[in-house]
Amino acid sequence: MHTSLPIKSLLVFDAAMQTNSFSLAAEQLFVTPGAVGQQIRKLEEWLGVTLFHRQVRQVEATLEARAYWARIQPALADILSASQSLKDSQSNAVWVSMPPGFAAKWFSRHMADFVTRHPDIELHISASSQLADFSRDRLDLAIRCFDGMDDALQASLLYDDQASAYCRPGYVQSKHLAGPDDIRHATLLHNTLHPYWALWLKQFTTLDATQLQAISGIHFDQTLLAIEAAKQGQGVVLTSPLLVEEDIREGKLEPLFAECSLPLEKGFYVVHPRQWTLRPAVALFRDWLLERMAG
Repeated sequence: MHTSLPIKSLLVFDAAMQTNSFSLAAEQLFVTPGAVGQQIRKLEEWLGVTLFHRQVRQVEATLEARAYWARIQPALADILSASQSLKDSQSNAVWVSMPPGFAAKWFSRHMADFVTRHPDIELHISASSQLADFSRDRLDLAIRCFDGMDDALQASLLYDDQASAYCRPGYVQSKHLAGPDDIRHATLLHNTLHPYWALWLKQFTTLDATQLQAISGIHFDQTLLAIEAAKQGQGVVLTSPLLVEEDIREGKLEPLFAECSLPLEKGFYVVHPRQWTLRPAVALFRDWLLERMAG
């Protein structure tokens, strides 16, 4: 009499292959290492194949196990994805990834409006400069600063970006910055994620290579740090107007050479995989973003 395939054992086997450890698989599944070993033995008995060589305090997958896992892992991933999608379809939770600067400087000031309008929707916000992976991360939408060109994504423009110069009030007078060429007397606050100073200097100044090389500068790997340094009077930051609206309104920053704004091919977009049908809660959040930005 043929027994049924032990489905639970397949999930345990998948975890053991991913972690290459019965102990780590046990932590991932919230069971004991002994329970993992029991499920692996059950699968081995059903298959009639040894899947792991047991050694002192470690296990090693056999060639048969690696080949078997390569065949079944995509199907297990599909089952997990389909199950999670069905579960999420009944949920009012929305998972969104966005750049830290956007999260801190724009979203944090506007999110109360969405919560007030839709108190039943639960937001989960991830602020990271790392590119979110829709195939791996638990994610419904992402805010990205790019050119909007990606065949795999449905991208809706939120804000057509530009790079403008800003400094602390009084900095212009202290450095005698009467025109763009006087920027050589300032300290440039560079953002390695958005390195636009070279383009700005080329387009708006007549400084030669020697003069450009002599300009002092500080490099930051986060936009927020560069903006904060400008607010502290440490130099001039070149950034998106969207990210300094509140600082300008509160008098912490002021535009420098407002007529010298650098157009960019990038903008802020809200994106999701093109083939996805958005759940009602997710669609409401996306539409709110578009409406709020347009207003």
